[in-house]
Amino acid sequence: MNKQESAPNSFNTNLPLININAAGIDIGADRHWVSVPIGRDSENVRSFACFTADLYAMADWLHQCGVTTVAMESTGVYWLPVYEVLESSGLEVKLVNAHYVKTVPGRKTDVLDCQWLQQLHTYGLLAGSFRPEDQICVLRSYIRQRDNLIKSTCVHVQRMQKALTEMNVQLHRVISDITGTTGMAIIREIVAGERDPKKLAAFKDGRIKASSSEIASALTGNYRPELVFILQQELQLYEFYQQQIATCDFQIEQCLISFADKVDVTKKTLPKPKRRGKKQPGNAPQFDLRTHLYRISGVDFTQINGFGGLTVLILLSELGLDPSRFPTVKHFTSWLGLCPGSRITGGKVKSSKTRPVVNRAANAFRMAAQTLCRSHSALGAYYRRMQARLGAPKAITAAAHKLARLFYRLWTSGGAYTDPGIDAYEQQYRERTVKYLQKKAHSLGFNLVAQSTVTECVS
Repeated sequence: MNKQESAPNSFNTNLPLININAAGIDIGADRHWVSVPIGRDSENVRSFACFTADLYAMADWLHQCGVTTVAMESTGVYWLPVYEVLESSGLEVKLVNAHYVKTVPGRKTDVLDCQWLQQLHTYGLLAGSFRPEDQICVLRSYIRQRDNLIKSTCVHVQRMQKALTEMNVQLHRVISDITGTTGMAIIREIVAGERDPKKLAAFKDGRIKASSSEIASALTGNYRPELVFILQQELQLYEFYQQQIATCDFQIEQCLISFADKVDVTKKTLPKPKRRGKKQPGNAPQFDLRTHLYRISGVDFTQINGFGGLTVLILLSELGLDPSRFPTVKHFTSWLGLCPGSRITGGKVKSSKTRPVVNRAANAFRMAAQTLCRSHSALGAYYRRMQARLGAPKAITAAAHKLARLFYRLWTSGGAYTDPGIDAYEQQYRERTVKYLQKKAHSLGFNLVAQSTVTECVS
């Protein structure tokens, strides 16, 4: 199907043409509208169906028209098949943010959209969204699926706890995690038919602080049949999702094995972990994740306080192994939405809030920043100081910004991170504060004089 409409308002013809062989595509759910430069075909705007054969026909038509670069606008996931087919055919493809590409108000159609994209791309006014290499995209798909499985698991854990609470079985009051060794052993026995609190309390692990009598008291409740039935079903669903997560972890490990080695771990050994114990914390995979990440990246990011193996895995799956897409650390933090904003009007700063960005990598940095609240490190001291001054939400953003800058430095240089320590940070902060006070006193015509532990201001 071909269709031609008058193009939207044109730019000044004095602007230089950057991409003379540019095309624009407006992605749809059932049809895609494509615009090529005028004169390349009898109809410079055509539409193609979303079937695979039509996508290859689109790629052939673009090559016939002499197109070398394509800009497309889309939301959701409809653009993925188009992107893959066009990229595999040798075209340069840029996915642009729909929020930044707007046609003339009141004249919005699919035909005008693709023409507007083609015109903007011709003048080099469009920047493509970040997309890592294909091997990283495969790993990213596994990681995102794993995250979905964990979220589904949490739903069934909440339902198990709700059923226990309705039976007045206060298990969560005496143990910290009902999905731990003790909690799951007790829940399985309840589902199997055991009702004696003392026998149930006998499954207590030696690491549990609560006594057997306290656990027995918490397990005395009204075991209604319908609630036990709900508990049984939620337990089965929880265990099923755990099996699915384990299967997904196996695929992730195989995917990591397929990556090329950036460093030989036999010659350049991995530094000792900061965390003691062999068991992976939380929902982390149960294989040697840290060694794989060090082998493929050449950097041990877990030496940065707040970073665990799972956090680094999420970051590398979202960012990839090539930092060249971000020329400077400012570009990187701006893309993450962690740097201060710069809304200035009439020479006045209207707002310095961070931009609202939906970014999984930024969320990983924020989650890592939250773990610094009790860290006995320079980063932990920085977080606590910012929290006292700005409050927790802004402190998390500030600490996430600092973590992102540290990550970028190691990502680009391949170096190592060494924690200077909380004492060194406090000393540095004290020296910076004294320097500021001296400068302020000098501007007012005073000098600061230190006498033992007292600092006086004399004229």
